[in-house]
Amino acid sequence: MKLDPSRQQALINLVRQAAKSEIMPRFRHLSPESVRIKTRHDDLVTDADVASEAKISKGALEILPEALIIGEEAVAADPSILDKMSDADWAVIIDPVDGTWNFANGLTQFGVILAVTYKGETCFGLLYDPVMDDWIMASRGEGAWFCRPDGEPIRLETSAPKPYGELEGMLPLFIFPQAQRERLAAQMAAQFGRLDCLKCSCHEYRMLAQGRADFILSPKKNPWDHAAGVLITQEAGGDAVCLDGRPYKPTDHSGPFLVAHNKQSLEALREALAWLDAK
Repeated sequence: MKLDPSRQQALINLVRQAAKSEIMPRFRHLSPESVRIKTRHDDLVTDADVASEAKISKGALEILPEALIIGEEAVAADPSILDKMSDADWAVIIDPVDGTWNFANGLTQFGVILAVTYKGETCFGLLYDPVMDDWIMASRGEGAWFCRPDGEPIRLETSAPKPYGELEGMLPLFIFPQAQRERLAAQMAAQFGRLDCLKCSCHEYRMLAQGRADFILSPKKNPWDHAAGVLITQEAGGDAVCLDGRPYKPTDHSGPFLVAHNKQSLEALREALAWLDAK
């Protein structure tokens, strides 16, 4: 099942409106009391996250009245929402401000992520940049596209094949379990010349889809961080896999996984990093 183009456009317009009214007016204008700690000192939520999620959630229900709404902040308050995802025909998954730490600290690497799933499979994904008012989107089977209000869409492709040791990737080392960090850091630093972390899944997936990065390794599968980006990567020529070899699914929320620019690199990385998923 695909999401029809009129609903896709309505969701894009909704995200742009939320960014214009709820996110950008607060950017670099946050008071200390409008930034709060969630689970640890660098896991933050701001008034912009809450207001953006409320606006997008309300609008998404008007566009897709039959959908289950899965917002990052709603799940933080009620984790049982995720349990309903496997049984939902339609679901709209929202990260209202992805890269909140960056946003709260005045950095421009933040975005809005929205995905739509049908019977547990992602059928539409959106990675929106509020600062530049442009976005990358994909509908299953129709390619990944870079879009801006004043230009024609540009079809995207992941990076060309390259030797394993020349791969450049995204490694959010700080969110891996402490017991894995030292070995992981040593292994990855020895194997690859360039590793980055933008603290923003939206922009990391945008770089992957545009051929400017080759892989992302993540210890978590939060669907608001990854459902849209994985679909967009697949439509641009890449793929995703759990470290135990299972394909990525947005209804699977535990364990580490990889996303890469092509299947050859994906399998080589998975084999090298299989120890991360050792039980």
